[in-house]
Formats: sequence, structure tokens, C-alpha cells
Amino acid sequence: MAAAPDPRQRAWARFVTAQAMLLEQIEAAFAGADLPPLAWYDVLWILENAGEGEMRGRLRMADLARKAVVSRSNVTRLTDRMEKAGLVARSDCPVDGRGTVCELTSRGRALRAKMWPVYKKQIDTLFGRHLDAREADVMTAALERIIHSSNQRTST
Repeated sequence: MAAAPDPRQRAWARFVTAQAMLLEQIEAAFAGADLPPLAWYDVLWILENAGEGEMRGRLRMADLARKAVVSRSNVTRLTDRMEKAGLVARSDCPVDGRGTVCELTSRGRALRAKMWPVYKKQIDTLFGRHLDAREADVMTAALERIIHSSNQRTST
């Protein structure tokens, strides 16, 4: 008789399945509202919350790639499309001439604000209603430990 699977392996399998299913439904909601994909929202949100002072709304492309949910190789192609749509602008980094800075435009800020109600509704409907506050706190703490551990490994 086979041993029962490790609960952590079951949790992983459920996490991967749930994530794929939820993202598919969120993407469908964006498409149904004639909005761009979730990766665009992710980049717009990261930029909107980036920097301070003169660098507010701006990030070096390398930093954007580290923070974005999309793969690093896709960030350049994604920002190419977003720049053509007038949502971001890229320029030489004022601190390091070798780097490029990606900056959120007012049009990008407006699109992110337009996308948020659709995204929030999906988060609340597909995810949030299945967790009480305590469960959400426990899940958040566990995922933050995983993210922190992963960040430690990639920065060494």
C-alpha cells in the first residue's frame, strides 16, 4: 500500500492548480472588459508604487524585471508594447548611463485605475470569499516566508 502523500506536496499541487485556474479566469475577465492582460496591470502597478521624489513612478528596467511577475526576458518585449500604447516611457538612466529607466505615463496610470475594479472583483469573487481573515493571515505569512527565502537565494 502506498504511503499517503506529504501534506506539503498536496498543498503545492493545489496551489499550482488553483493559481493557474484563477489566472485564467482573471485574464478572461480583463479580455471581456476589453482590457489588456494581467502582466500589463502588474507592470503598471509596480511602476505606480515605485520610487520616491524625482524617481516616483520610475524604475530601472533591471529592477522592474526583478519585481515583475512576468519572466525577465518578457519584460523588455512587454514594455515595448506598452510604450507603443503610450502607457510607459523609457529613457537613459540619469544615474547610470548604461541602464534604462521605465516611467509610468499619465495614460498608464489611468489604465491601471480602470483595470483595478475588474481585478478587485475577480480577487474578491474567486479568491477572497474562500478565506476568513485568520486563514488569509496564515496564508500570507507562509507565502511571505517562501518569497523571502527565494529572494535570499537569488541575491547571493
